[in-house]
Amino acid sequence: MQLRRGFSNTLLAGALGLASVLFLSPASVQAEPSADELLGKVFEEIEAKRLDVALNHVEALLRAKPNFRLAYLIKGDLLLARGGALKTFGNAPQGSSAQLDDLRAEALVRLHAYRDRPSQDRVPRYLMQMRADQRHAIVVDNKRSRLYLYQNENGRPRFVADYYISTGKRGGEKTREGDEKTPVGVYHVTASLPRNKLSDFYGSGAFPISYPNVWDKRHGRNGHGIWLHGTPSDTYSRAPRASNGCVVLANADLDALSNKLQVGLTPVIISEQVEWLSLDDWNAERNALNAEIERWRSDWESLDTERYLTHYSKKFSADRENYADWVQHKRQVNGGKSWIKLNLSNFSMFRNPGKDELVVVTFDQDYRSNNLSNTMKKRQYWTKEGGKWRIIYEGAG
Repeated sequence: MQLRRGFSNTLLAGALGLASVLFLSPASVQAEPSADELLGKVFEEIEAKRLDVALNHVEALLRAKPNFRLAYLIKGDLLLARGGALKTFGNAPQGSSAQLDDLRAEALVRLHAYRDRPSQDRVPRYLMQMRADQRHAIVVDNKRSRLYLYQNENGRPRFVADYYISTGKRGGEKTREGDEKTPVGVYHVTASLPRNKLSDFYGSGAFPISYPNVWDKRHGRNGHGIWLHGTPSDTYSRAPRASNGCVVLANADLDALSNKLQVGLTPVIISEQVEWLSLDDWNAERNALNAEIERWRSDWESLDTERYLTHYSKKFSADRENYADWVQHKRQVNGGKSWIKLNLSNFSMFRNPGKDELVVVTFDQDYRSNNLSNTMKKRQYWTKEGGKWRIIYEGAG
């Protein structure tokens, strides 16, 4: 049938291969179907050449989401299909080429994600270890325009849901104010801003995140105001690349997500493209770094200062100290100790997305010695050099 070749195949650009039926994983079933689920039904019917049924599904989608522009475009194509074959997706004579391109891009990323849902036996590489009080974590895939929500289930991240998102107009890897890019890194939610404190542009609310973090600042990255937020009241969703750097969700999706977010606790890890690991590989990576942290703790407690210092990179820096300053300071301090007891608890470990082997580690530190005792929350950045994990930054968490 010409419609299938002209509409369905062109829409999916050959990448989705909808010869197989789209399906839902048990974790994604909700009381009210999401836009992706309803769109999936539409394209199942198009693939099966049941265009009238597909049109009925689109109309149901529009009744549920009356400001969903992509659904209007699909409806228009289905109506035009009654009069002849469609050569491309988005045949509506009105509307700018840029608007149509945005809607085509949205359709493709939604359906890519819908077909390739996360497997329950694979997890994002970045979620190495969550604290017990961190109930959920967010992982963003900039390339796929997707946000994944994971629940902390006795230390193991369990997939809960995923959502379509819009990110920076110029992609990821933000470096400066106004570059219209979304940052890549390990962040956390810092505040909750309700609708009545915001303009309509931000939709049903906003959750600022901690960009720029310590690592960003060390590399000269600047800017501010990176938020998770909703859409204006007349807009269901925005194009995949439409924000000034924020992560933008449909209001219904942000509302579903909002009660899972904990200010000051929920990690938000933004990647250019998510790396996935089997549970065995995830456990192996986590255990290896945990073992190295325990060696660091034990060597500090032993008062073998030279062995303790081997855990630090030559590129190390603290808030106002470089490696040489740090070494001198530690030798002087440890020289006055007769004993040290060190207890670490409430660990979190999140791998930084990107090319570098870098993990952000935070924990509560209870330090006791013959002449000083204190407790603090500590943050370290561990990097792999020559196959060995070393600390490249250390400071208050």
